[in-house]
Amino acid sequence: MKRILAMLMSVVMLTGVIAFAGCSKEKDDTSTTSDVLKVGVLYISPKTDGGYSQAHAEGIAQAKDALGDKIEVIEIESISDTDTELTASSIDSLVSQGCTLIFTTSYGYMEATAAAAEKYPDVYFCHCSGYTMNDTNMDVYFGQIESARYLAGIVAGLMTETDKLGYVAAYPIPECIRGINAYTLGAQSVNPDVTVTVVWTNTWFDLNAEKAAAESLLADGVDVMAQHQDSPAAINAAEEAGAYAIGYDLAYADAADAYLTAPLWNWGTYYTYKIQQVVDGDWKIENYWGGMKEGVVTLDTLSSLVSDEAVAAVEAATPDVTENGNAYVFSGPITDQDGTVRVEEGDSLSYADQMSMDWFVAGVIGNPAG
Repeated sequence: MKRILAMLMSVVMLTGVIAFAGCSKEKDDTSTTSDVLKVGVLYISPKTDGGYSQAHAEGIAQAKDALGDKIEVIEIESISDTDTELTASSIDSLVSQGCTLIFTTSYGYMEATAAAAEKYPDVYFCHCSGYTMNDTNMDVYFGQIESARYLAGIVAGLMTETDKLGYVAAYPIPECIRGINAYTLGAQSVNPDVTVTVVWTNTWFDLNAEKAAAESLLADGVDVMAQHQDSPAAINAAEEAGAYAIGYDLAYADAADAYLTAPLWNWGTYYTYKIQQVVDGDWKIENYWGGMKEGVVTLDTLSSLVSDEAVAAVEAATPDVTENGNAYVFSGPITDQDGTVRVEEGDSLSYADQMSMDWFVAGVIGNPAG
């Protein structure tokens, strides 16, 4: 993990960020060899996992609906992103089936995707949530989900009675740390007394591990649960314990007595946009980082459990969060767990510092190193 973070910190300082523009390249042998573009997608868990992979799959389905018979989609599910050989062979399979645009949707696919991009120079690769790019056929995409997490934090901060919030998170990497910090900052903006206790599962998708982590927090007095996991197991644990829950990835209807809202992905916005580039022969290398303003990220409709006070607070904050995204979420002053000022008043945390974040804000209980 230290190696990954070190690599990340060095790379992001070089890459910068490009939202919707980039270096445009055309490859006649990719986009014009057939009337139908074959698009491959790799998922870390089942397409019906009720969370992360399902959100991506629904986005791909939206793109397919939008582009119709211009594309054919080939999907491979439940490929562990910790198994580099399996990831590589799965990508080989997609290429062998004629895919000339491939999306790899999990952070751990990065190394295998980069190797495949070198191996198959006439195939386009887009990797989700990573940082490795080249200048010809591999770029990266993610979104400012922290904006919606901040708003969800406002809900949690006004719904808690114990001032103890819980957070079940996958891995101690910048992506998860950013989300925890954004959620905490949102909660603190309306309830300065709130704390957020974090438990790491060291897995993206493990129903038993996620539920056990949530149960340990609930047993310690947490009354609002949040998560950065690929399944809704933590939500179900909260409902069983009579607590509230903030979801992730998808709206969740199966825990009506617990579910408050969730930061959601609308991946269809991105997938339609990116696939259309290749269909049009106008591929662009990008570090895509859309947010609420671009429609890639949103906050789910607040459930009937949410108080009028919390509804009003979210409505008041939403315009600024939507317009300014993470620049608003991570604006100063921000102090870390040790009392060190990380962002001065009037400043905002840079993109590079967000991408390499390895510290928790004050009010988070847990170790950002895992």
